[in-house]
Amino acid sequence: MSMNYKKTTLKNGLRILTVPMEGTQTATVMVMVGVGSRYETEKQAGLSHFVEHMLFKGTSKRPTAQSISEELDGIGGEFNAFTAKDKTAYYAKVDGRHVDRAFDVIADIFLNSKLEQVEIDRERGPILQELSMYEDDPRRSVGEEFEKLLYGEHQMGRNIVGYKEIIKSVSRKDFAAYMKKYYVANETVICVSGKFVEKEIIKQIQKQFDSFEEGSEAKFKKVSDKQLFPGVHIKFKKTDQTHFILGSRAYQQNHKDRWALSLLSVILGGNMSSRLFIEVRERRGLAYFVHTSVDTYQDCGYIGTQAGIEHKNLGQAIEVILNEYKKIATQKVSEKELQKAKDYIRGRSVMGFEASDDVAMFFIDQEMHNEKIMLPEEVFAKIDAVTAADILRVAKDIFQKEKLNLAIVGPHKNIKKISDLMKF
Repeated sequence: MSMNYKKTTLKNGLRILTVPMEGTQTATVMVMVGVGSRYETEKQAGLSHFVEHMLFKGTSKRPTAQSISEELDGIGGEFNAFTAKDKTAYYAKVDGRHVDRAFDVIADIFLNSKLEQVEIDRERGPILQELSMYEDDPRRSVGEEFEKLLYGEHQMGRNIVGYKEIIKSVSRKDFAAYMKKYYVANETVICVSGKFVEKEIIKQIQKQFDSFEEGSEAKFKKVSDKQLFPGVHIKFKKTDQTHFILGSRAYQQNHKDRWALSLLSVILGGNMSSRLFIEVRERRGLAYFVHTSVDTYQDCGYIGTQAGIEHKNLGQAIEVILNEYKKIATQKVSEKELQKAKDYIRGRSVMGFEASDDVAMFFIDQEMHNEKIMLPEEVFAKIDAVTAADILRVAKDIFQKEKLNLAIVGPHKNIKKISDLMKF
């Protein structure tokens, strides 16, 4: 897969990645700032996410939310934003002929949003409803409960949307102070991928962002990832299904074994022919949804298997998953199974790399985490180099009783009974 990129750094520290793509008619513009909910104090909980909403509410040039959306809708563009625990991004994907306009809109909202108090007051309602929506969705909220179990009172254990009382009370000066501190040139990366004229887009970015101010490096409080015994957390809720995540502490973003860990997760529960999909769903009929995945941050990470089951089947489902964890930590996977996982990752990645937005995310994410940017073929080479012995070594390291954690959302109260199921 032939793909190259160019990195340009402005005097103020802002980094630009341009990734021309042959054979696509689309272009994606993405602006990412390296700050998210883990950078907030308790009194700011939810402010990163609230800021993301407010940047679509109007600028001097485009005074209302409607004028922003109409301009991008008018060229058939897709546009959105997201807030994570360690980053916030704004992006638009458009017909490549309109990339200049898409960039102008995204740059305008990022640099020139009005943050009017009347709009802040109006947006409190939708954000409170968003929070309620997530709380009513156990399939989603169990992920928040799992991280709450892992990280406790630390910022990493907090919901990204924040607290209702903070959402109700923050004012314009809170937004302005937050953005002055964190929305700075040296913490920002811009990526343009797809069909565009490289020299012209770099010139346009330089013009718009040349006077964007530098600031201090954003600092966060590191996680203590030590654990002495298995953790269990139950959020009691009357639901039709019990949703749970059973997993283990693993590795941070740049860890040397991250390639083996990603293959391990595919083999366990990454697709419809994975071990846990077959054992939990196909052979026992315990769940419709069962999936294993990896989440990583700069200083911590975990692997977890999530499923939604009948309440009475919780014990059986836990037992089946733990047995598979134990099995992969004691017996080498076959060469055939390992190769299948490698081919799966390559196949999914190749399909993704046909889309300009996936390509933008692939490059900007690496740059934001201060990694040496690897091209797709370099990543595939790392994955291809993983052996069955590597998978066994990593599984032995991760799947230890004291690193295990179980978060549950459902009508369960007997934590001792559930804790007794955590036999490994």
